[in-house]
Formats: sequence, C-alpha cells, structure tokens
Amino acid sequence: MTVRRNPWFSLSMDAMRLGFEAQSVIGLRMAKAAWGGPAARDEAELMVAEKTQAAVDAQFILAKSVMTGEGHLGPARAMALLRRRVKANQRRLSRGR
Repeated sequence: MTVRRNPWFSLSMDAMRLGFEAQSVIGLRMAKAAWGGPAARDEAELMVAEKTQAAVDAQFILAKSVMTGEGHLGPARAMALLRRRVKANQRRLSRGR
C-alpha cells in the first residue's frame, strides 16, 4: 500500500521551513550590518540584487510549469528554488564572508 502525501501540507511545511531559514539569514545580515563598513554596504547591495533575481527566477519557474502543463508542480519548484538560495546565503554568511 502506498502512502500519498497531501501536496498542500507539503507545500505549507516547506514554506514554514523557508521562514525559519530566512530568519537565520536575516539575523546574520543584521549582525553584519551592525558592524558597518564596506562589507555591510556590499551585503546590502547584494541582498537587494539577490531578492530581485530570486523573484524573477521564481516567476519564470511558475510560468514554465504552467506552459508545459505542469502547473500543479510550479509552487513546489519555486519554493525549492527559494530554499536553495536561502540556504546558500546561510552558508556564506555563517563562514563570515
């Protein structure tokens, strides 16, 4: 017997995990901003650029999913993209770079 997962539940759990992971990145960026200097300015500029690119990429994923007849997979794919980006930022900021 196979167990079917509720896609809405899975998506909401991914969104919750994204929120927790994003809070960690926000804290790391706030700490970097508190130190000030050129590194803080560079991080702020990078943050804006990354957020813009992530929004464009997520929209592209959603549109592509709909156009290929896989619209039901779009939200999970977009969420996965955002979680990958947040995790990459978390790793980078945790190393102190």
